Amino acid sequence: MRSLSLLSLLALPLSALAGFNFEYSGDKFAAAKQKRAAATDPKTTPTTFNGKSVPPLPELKGSDLDSTIAHGYWFVEFFSPYCSHCQDFAPTWQTLYEYYYTQDPVPQAAEAEGVENDLNSFTRYYDFHFGRVDCVANGDACSEKKISSFPTVVLFKDGKEVKQVTGARALKVESEWVEEILESIRPGTRPQGGPKLPKVGATSAEAVIPNAPTNTAAAAAVVAGGAAAAADMAKSTVETTRLGTGQQQHGPPNPNGKSVPLTAENFQRQVTMTRDPWFIKFYVPWCSHCQALAPNWQGMARQMEGRLNIGEVNCDVEKRLCKDVKVRGFPTILFFRGGERIEYDGLRGLGDLVSYANKAVAVAEGVLDIDAAGFEEMEKKEEVIFLYFYDQATTSEDFAALERLVMSLIGHAKLVKTNDAALATRFKISTWPRLLVSRDGKATYYTALSPRDMRDYRRVLNWMQGVWLPIVPELTAANAREVMNGKLVVLGILSRDRPEEFVVAKREIKNAALEWIDKQTQAFQLERQELRDAKQLRIEEAEDRNDQRALRAAKSIRINMDELERKEVGFAWVDGVFWERWIRTTFGIDPVSVGGEKVIVNDEDNKRYWDNTITGNPIVPSRTSILETLPRIVANPPKIAPKSTTTALGHVWWVVKGQMWEHPIISGAVGVVLFGVLALWGRRAVGRGAASYPGYFRVGEKGGANAMDGLLGGNIGGQGGKKD
Repeated sequence: MRSLSLLSLLALPLSALAGFNFEYSGDKFAAAKQKRAAATDPKTTPTTFNGKSVPPLPELKGSDLDSTIAHGYWFVEFFSPYCSHCQDFAPTWQTLYEYYYTQDPVPQAAEAEGVENDLNSFTRYYDFHFGRVDCVANGDACSEKKISSFPTVVLFKDGKEVKQVTGARALKVESEWVEEILESIRPGTRPQGGPKLPKVGATSAEAVIPNAPTNTAAAAAVVAGGAAAAADMAKSTVETTRLGTGQQQHGPPNPNGKSVPLTAENFQRQVTMTRDPWFIKFYVPWCSHCQALAPNWQGMARQMEGRLNIGEVNCDVEKRLCKDVKVRGFPTILFFRGGERIEYDGLRGLGDLVSYANKAVAVAEGVLDIDAAGFEEMEKKEEVIFLYFYDQATTSEDFAALERLVMSLIGHAKLVKTNDAALATRFKISTWPRLLVSRDGKATYYTALSPRDMRDYRRVLNWMQGVWLPIVPELTAANAREVMNGKLVVLGILSRDRPEEFVVAKREIKNAALEWIDKQTQAFQLERQELRDAKQLRIEEAEDRNDQRALRAAKSIRINMDELERKEVGFAWVDGVFWERWIRTTFGIDPVSVGGEKVIVNDEDNKRYWDNTITGNPIVPSRTSILETLPRIVANPPKIAPKSTTTALGHVWWVVKGQMWEHPIISGAVGVVLFGVLALWGRRAVGRGAASYPGYFRVGEKGGANAMDGLLGGNIGGQGGKKD
């Protein structure tokens, strides 16, 4: 291996002489130089492997390296064209690239050849790419990535380095690394024991069929079927991908209304390698929480007969499968579709499971196309709707990125798309594609406009998670943390037992929320304009004084509204009768005997709340009462004295804990001193022959009896929490 410390020397004109015998001269020297460069330069013309055309190995440039590897997995070799180890490793790297590039996630047949099916390609299926970087031509980029020797292979995930290995390694070793990565991306899709690799420099190898039948009879049937069977399978897969429905060429899902026991073999065949939705629990028989979940799980399976596949995996038996799926606690409930998955973290009552399963069934429909009339009908049923606007220039890649979002929105909101001019006019859309969320008819827009940003799955999902709650959601044990943490929350304590007051109170709280949001939006815009005006004044003042240094400093000022401290205000309501105990113990309010609806403003982060206006009267669910009180509460310091949600001793502990977090060094020193004092006192007590009294301790059940202890407390539906 050559060290990167020689990089500056290699960049000189005489660098080509490195490692050459100086007896070479004239044509001999030129031929040797050309041979050496050709040994490590990537091929500039397509090659052929297994009868398929393979494009040249991507040569990544330093100027756009970060943007190129920003999405997906990238397996990148950093090399020098003058490094002998790199020259020896080049054929291995090329063969590795050709071998994996030509693999198909599902079998292809002669009849299917020529059909454009981007989804049925190794690169698209795994989002896995190969590349190379010439560190002589791109020295700065290699230095930034801390490449110290050649060759070095680095695995990147979404632009971040995952692992780095230095030195030329055998094809089998590199393949084992790749197989490990691919299995982690889509568990159960890789052959056990690894594939049969070609020799370095070969142009063909045995095809890998990840979902090949594992039993002898089924394998014989596929062989006997020959090309016709493979063609049918490929045709079915292509059609399924094109339609985006996820429907397979077999009977209805869950025909018997039972939870199907899954093993490593049938999990791969039935779940990972199909587009069928599956709701699966991973459990162990000895787990008490798993035992409590079992009857509800079977009841949910019966109700989802013919609609959604339900399965279960015994992790005591299928340890390897559970490890591949990264199960860390029991029970773990996952929803699968087409190799992608999402964890269910809601409550485990029968109604909760069925509600989620019903929403999950809609995933098979994909992102529905809708017009203005259909959208208005949907608004009557759904509080939160994400709407994607597209036009004739929107590409299939844009739609594929949109489809990825559907699973993450299960149980939170609906996602639809449209090219209806009436909807574009209603929401004032002038650029395409565009994404917005409509909450109770009020639109909030995703600010990024470029198609690339619109395809950034993680960025779009992060934005969605911040706006997928209704403007005034109902506070439940499932969403309590999401609603209450990090903000002031105007919480209406309502009762469904008084239907007329209930409807009026909800409407008043929603009106107050909408008006507050409008006022905050205007204040935000005004504050941003004031900052811009202040920057412009600095620029003009520097220009008048002809002070170039001050001018540069003024122009470099960046207006970042995120850095301004402001307390976010949210709105919600809670059923006072259902949560009577929590409301009484937390806020000292008896919602049953209070004689009417009430409003409190809760600050969960600081364990305090307000329940009175500036005049000392209770806050009521009235737009006027709420909007007159809120400005006085959000003021710094608040103009209305707060109350504590903890006892006096609890409040002292909360303050002490906050100080310990803000001043860890001082707190650590104080802790050491206290420990020393206690240790000294203990030694003296023992020395005096202090009597020791018999005692005992009791170990509680791990995980606790109540799954939802915490913000709302209590045990919902008798369901236990996850046991790690």
